[in-house]
Amino acid sequence: MAERLKTTKDISKFMADYYYELDEASKSGKRKIAWCTSVGPAEILRSLGFLTYFPETHAAMLGTSRMAANLISSANAIGYSPDICSYLTADIGSCLQGLTPLTKAFPGIEGVPRADVLVYNTNQCRDVQDWFSWHAKRLNAPLLGLETHRNIAKVSAAHVSSIAAQMENMVEPLEHIAGRKLDLDELKNRVALTRQCSDLWEKCLQTAAATPSPLTFFDATTIMGPAVAGRGTRAAIDVYRLLLEELNERIEKGEGAIEGEERHRLYWDGMPVWGRLSMHSKLFAGLGASVIASTYCSSWIFNAMDPARPFESMAKAYTELFIVRSDDYKEKYIREKLEFFKCDGIIYHDSKTCPNNSNCRYGMPQRLQLETGIPALIINGDLNDLRLISDEQTKTNVEAFIEQLEEAKA
Repeated sequence: MAERLKTTKDISKFMADYYYELDEASKSGKRKIAWCTSVGPAEILRSLGFLTYFPETHAAMLGTSRMAANLISSANAIGYSPDICSYLTADIGSCLQGLTPLTKAFPGIEGVPRADVLVYNTNQCRDVQDWFSWHAKRLNAPLLGLETHRNIAKVSAAHVSSIAAQMENMVEPLEHIAGRKLDLDELKNRVALTRQCSDLWEKCLQTAAATPSPLTFFDATTIMGPAVAGRGTRAAIDVYRLLLEELNERIEKGEGAIEGEERHRLYWDGMPVWGRLSMHSKLFAGLGASVIASTYCSSWIFNAMDPARPFESMAKAYTELFIVRSDDYKEKYIREKLEFFKCDGIIYHDSKTCPNNSNCRYGMPQRLQLETGIPALIINGDLNDLRLISDEQTKTNVEAFIEQLEEAKA
C-alpha cells in the first residue's frame, strides 16, 4: 500500500481531544452536552455553550470496529426491525449491552457522554428521529427536531424560510436548557468557522482530481471526522489546513494514493461498508483502480453558509444536502462529478438498511450509463451489518468490473 497520510496523526489527536473533552464534561457536569445529528444545527448549539456529540460518528465506529453485528440483535429484540438503519440498531444495541468502541479507542473513557438535550434534523432520514426519541426517553432528556423537506429539485425561498423559522423556534427552549441567551455575534462566528472548515474540506476532496489522485475515498472516510464533529470550531480548520498542504505536496511530487499505476479512476456513490474499509481499499488498489471521490464524503460541504445571514444560510445549507434532493438533481450532480474527477467507472453501494443513501434502486445507474457511457457496478451490502455482505461475491463482481474497464481501455 502507498504511504499513509502524515496528517492522519493530527486528525486522530483532534478526535481524541474531542472525545476526552466530552467525557470530562460528562463526568464533572460542569458543561452542558447536546446530542446532534451529523447535519443538524451544531452552530446554534455551540453558540449556546453546548459541547456537541454526534451519535452517527459513534455508530460508524461500531461499524469499523466490527462490533455492530453482535449488537444489532439486541435492538431487534425490543422491536426495531432488522430492515431499518443499522446505525440506529447498532447504537441502541450498544447502549442495551453497555458496550462501546470508545473505551478501547480512548483509554479512560467508560461510555458515551450524557445528554442534556437531543437535537435532530430529518434531512438525512426519519430514522434519526426515532433513534433520538429512544435515547431521549431513556435519558429523560428534552428532544428537539427539525422537519426537513424531501425530494427537492430546487431549493426555494419557501423551503429556506420554513427551516429557518424552525431553527429560530428552537432557540428559546435551548436557551432555557443552556441557562444563557443566544449571542448573535457568537452564532455568526460559528457559522463563519463552519464555512471555513467546509471550504477547506472541499479543497481537500478536490485534490483527487489530480492524476494520480493523492487520496482515495477510503482515505477520506477516515479523515472526515473533523468535518462532522468539529464544525464551528477553529481546531477543525487548523487540521484541514495541514491536510490540504500535505495533499498538494503529494500532487507536486506526482505521488498517488495507491501503490503502482493508477489505471482506473472510480467514483463511489452511497455509504461506505464501514467494517470493510481496509478490505475494499486493498481490493481496488490491487487491481490498479483508485476510488478517488464519493457522494458521501461531500455531505459536509456547505457552500451556502454565510455569517451575515446565520439562520437563513444554515437552513439553505442543510436543505441543499444531496440526500434530500430529487433524482434529476442527483443525476446532474453525479454527472458533473464524474467529469470533474475524470472517472471511468462508478460504484454504487446498495446498502440494505440505508435506502436514503442508496441511489441505485430506481434506474439511476442505467440512465447515467446511457447518458455518459461510463460503466457502473452495484455492490450489495450494508453500512454496519456485516451479515448482509458476501465478501466473495463482492470480490468476484469487482474483479469482473475492472476486467471490463481493462477491455474498454484496450
